[in-house]
Amino acid sequence: MTFKLRSYQKECLDSVYRSLRKGNKCIVVQSPPRTGKTVIMAEIARRTTAKGNRILFIVHRKEIVDQVKKTFAEQSVKPEFCQIGMVQTFTRNINRLAKPDVILVDEAHHALAKTYVKVLDAFPNAVKLLFTATPVRMGRLQLDQIATDLVEGKQIQELMDTGFLAPFRYFARKKIDDDKLKKSSTGDFTVGSMTDAIEKGIYQAVVSEYRKRVDGKQAVVYWFSVETAKLCAQAFKDAGISAEEIDGTTPPDVRDKIVNDFRDGKVKILTNVNLFTEGIDLPNVDCVIMARPTQSLALYLQFAMRCLNPRNGKTATIIDMVGNWERHGLPSEERDWAEMMHTKARRQKNVDGPTVCQCPECMAVWNTKAVRENGNTCLDPFCRYNPVIPPPKRKIHVAEGEIEEIDTAEQKRRRFAEKYMKQQIRKNLGDKDLWDLQNYQECLQYAMLKGWKRGWAYHYAKNHNLPGLPGRR
Repeated sequence: MTFKLRSYQKECLDSVYRSLRKGNKCIVVQSPPRTGKTVIMAEIARRTTAKGNRILFIVHRKEIVDQVKKTFAEQSVKPEFCQIGMVQTFTRNINRLAKPDVILVDEAHHALAKTYVKVLDAFPNAVKLLFTATPVRMGRLQLDQIATDLVEGKQIQELMDTGFLAPFRYFARKKIDDDKLKKSSTGDFTVGSMTDAIEKGIYQAVVSEYRKRVDGKQAVVYWFSVETAKLCAQAFKDAGISAEEIDGTTPPDVRDKIVNDFRDGKVKILTNVNLFTEGIDLPNVDCVIMARPTQSLALYLQFAMRCLNPRNGKTATIIDMVGNWERHGLPSEERDWAEMMHTKARRQKNVDGPTVCQCPECMAVWNTKAVRENGNTCLDPFCRYNPVIPPPKRKIHVAEGEIEEIDTAEQKRRRFAEKYMKQQIRKNLGDKDLWDLQNYQECLQYAMLKGWKRGWAYHYAKNHNLPGLPGRR
């Protein structure tokens, strides 16, 4: 029995065929994570193989192959006309492949890699449909190098408004030092620098955030190394919460058992490294915790949207421990994919200022425009903190000759002093977070660490009746 396409899936399919009728033979098809791109591809494969034409389906991970085969079988795709496999396998055996009429590429933001290009170039007359949630790469070259058209899917916010994706709340508690992060040749952060950058106590902080925000619900935690993922799983176990770690080295039978236990509710927490991102089906996730910083928008959206499978009455929770919201905005932010997939467009800077902001009281992250329209008040009905966005600093006019230029050595000394001061504050505060502050002096230190004004410390201490306020005994 074939799937009944959702309305937005049918619109996407119709747009693909319109583009083909216009003569485009290499098309990028964009649709957000969790919206069933494989189902759309299966319907294209069904229509293609029903006419006796051949399909070549390219994936980059073994786990996805079995899932695609299952979906194709359910959609009545004729298997004798299908070749489904990993790009590495196809590259090694390119001369043995049957000549395809249509090539489908899954997670096509990888399609400029040499292995993909070799397969695509080997069949110049085939129609090429490149499916991805994020048609943008971290490198300089973009998908306009190989594609002639883009079919854009619905924006994430629209899919939430129509019930196809679950709404979410986004909280951020930063436990990483950005100054220590270093990029690799791929453009993302190196594992070594991420290891150096994470702050002491992050594992306990992850457990604390889970308990504070979604205690008892099922969550997936994303890490950047096997060691950190295992340490996090142990921290949950030490706190009496069922948790398991899985990664690429986990034996398949062990991994399948852990995933099944998670689906059955026997395991509450899954910590993982590079597994539950692209294409892997994992339902019942109510919360995602990001403990891996990334420069990749594709990876960020795969992380953040893992928990957006809809359910009646569900509001998903995203907890960001590493400041990814500062790099990419909220998952529901509207994005101009047509502009972003062009090579030159990547270098344009955002001149409109940050699109997101964080409430210093409840630590929720909101769309800046929505907060301003709400009178600069937190959108959380249980918080209502004001003002969320601090007023801009006053510009001071200085007449010529009234100030002396600071030389480079002085600037270096000041930066060193500021860095040293922040290190001392971190030692004084330890692993304390906002709600752990005990007095006005700690509030001052916390504000200094975050780059907030002294006035915030006074009002926070006053509102929470903390001792040590000026003028009080």
